[in-house]
Amino acid sequence: QVQLVESGGGLVQAGGSLRLSCAASRSIFSINTMGWYRQAPGKQRELVAAITSGGSTSADSVKGRFTISRDNGKNTVYLKMNSLNPEDTAVYYCHAKFFETKYSTRLLEVWGQGTLVTVSS
Repeated sequence: QVQLVESGGGLVQAGGSLRLSCAASRSIFSINTMGWYRQAPGKQRELVAAITSGGSTSADSVKGRFTISRDNGKNTVYLKMNSLNPEDTAVYYCHAKFFETKYSTRLLEVWGQGTLVTVSS
């Protein structure tokens, strides 16, 4: 079973930067979409940014501050977060949709365990 392993969360002061990484635990035939979601205390999980072979999208609240990128050879997605503010404090979850093998006809999806980002004021 494919798992997503996240790293890079932590405590940072307002205005600082962090880079999150998320790697698939084993080789995958074809990843359709990889992305990052976040969930702040008492709030619903929301899309932060996602990337496909055709491009990327991001939430309005992070545009110009966060950048998503992907290394297809390593089945890894990154989220570079700049100009962090306390409103960015949340658990960040990696997500992927993929075809597991070349014989797969159905997209599977998997979530990471989450990594906590805390921004102090």
